[in-house]
Amino acid sequence: MVAEHGVQNVLPKEMMAMQLGQIDLLMAMYAPDDAISMGHSSMDLVETLRSWCDGVEDDPPAFADPGISILLTLTLSDDEAHEGANPRSLQLSLAVPLMYQEPLGMDPPPIRARLQQPQWMTKAQVAQINTDLPDEDILTTIEHVKEAAVEQAAQANSVSSEAQSLFDPQAPLVRAWFYFPSISTRAKRDDLVNFAPTYGLTGFLMAGKPGILCLEGGSTAIGDFMKFIKTDSWGDIPSQHKKVSERYRQTEKNLVRAFNGMEEITETVGERRGERANRSDMKALETWLVDRGLGDAFSNVFM
Repeated sequence: MVAEHGVQNVLPKEMMAMQLGQIDLLMAMYAPDDAISMGHSSMDLVETLRSWCDGVEDDPPAFADPGISILLTLTLSDDEAHEGANPRSLQLSLAVPLMYQEPLGMDPPPIRARLQQPQWMTKAQVAQINTDLPDEDILTTIEHVKEAAVEQAAQANSVSSEAQSLFDPQAPLVRAWFYFPSISTRAKRDDLVNFAPTYGLTGFLMAGKPGILCLEGGSTAIGDFMKFIKTDSWGDIPSQHKKVSERYRQTEKNLVRAFNGMEEITETVGERRGERANRSDMKALETWLVDRGLGDAFSNVFM
């Protein structure tokens, strides 16, 4: 007997046992390294379904979740480009289907995988990996993700090395101020903060409406970095969503860096305002800049 859940049906007992077997295999492979996790509700449901599969009752237990959610953490131990440092890692969201839509094939529905956004990859890179996921068993899919991520990591390090070789540490220091009408997407923000140091740049980003980006470094390095952001990092973003303008550039002869690194201050300076809490606190930003001897920049950027 098959229980209906809307337009979906609970998998037959034999196929449900196959799905549980795949979960058991993943747990056996990754649990010893604490690399796999499930929520309490998913663990309880797995045991409930296991009891049903092992029992004599034909009717499945009642449940609402269409699948079991699993979070898998993969360590790129083969990332030779990152050798000598902490190995890069990434997280893969897995969904194990417990239901099906007619017609039912010979095998249960495949486990679905999706790569989450790691800080060291761009949004476009993650989207490409997710688009290219093979229609294979889950172990093959996991290996594909690891291989693709290692390749992306090598490319990222190549970009970093190329950028490091291109910027001149002896070049005159400038401080450029960029204005965004709005910047909120986490991936866009992460790329600005994570890739800037590879170009020898320091500064800060404050996201929201409006957003402000400050970059300190060589003039050529700043130009190359912003070109990389617009064409590579944000390559899949429509042009109308990439609006950014340089409002002010400091080129004094004895200019020194005001920042030790690259940071995002969105959550640490002022209060989020507006209906969606995305309005920047301009007064708090002005005070923050004044405290760092950069008060004149505020008026040049916003007034």
